[in-house]
Amino acid sequence: MIRLALLIALLATAAPATELQVQHSVVKRLVSEQVFTDDGRKYVKANRLAKCSYAYLENPDISAENGRLKIRARFTGKSGSSFFGSCLSIGDSFQASILATPYYKDGSIFLKDVVVRSEDKDSYYIRKVRTAMAQAFTQQFSYRVIDDAKRMLETPAPKSPFQQQMTYFDVKQIRVTDQAIVLVVEFTMVVK
Repeated sequence: MIRLALLIALLATAAPATELQVQHSVVKRLVSEQVFTDDGRKYVKANRLAKCSYAYLENPDISAENGRLKIRARFTGKSGSSFFGSCLSIGDSFQASILATPYYKDGSIFLKDVVVRSEDKDSYYIRKVRTAMAQAFTQQFSYRVIDDAKRMLETPAPKSPFQQQMTYFDVKQIRVTDQAIVLVVEFTMVVK
């Protein structure tokens, strides 16, 4: 009886974390569906109706670089004003690489230490754009992972007489590997 009590106490304190690996192809699809929502574009300034001053990213690709998330996308932008019916502006297009470290807070995944690089050219305009994009990604990107976890874990199997309820969820660690974003999660499920 004492052995059983010790085993139960040991198991209760050794709640193992679960590793969830999300392949980069899935992340690419999620980013395309949730971020690049305007005909495959993500406007970072104005919208598709703007003619003289706009900026957007398109054709995202997801990978890893040195343990960080890497988002490659084509940037196109103009910054200008309408002058007597004509657009006076400066602008450019370049292949952007956005490197970031994902982290978890309050049910969501955010990005920090964001660095934006140009892969194919450089100019004053491109340097200003890279700085603005790094700030925007840091401030605007978030993904409510807890909502999807709750939906997936609480959905009962077909014809199941039981209900599942997630009562605790936490992401203890996030790693970016060459194949996937790896979340080390802890959760508690109650089956009724």
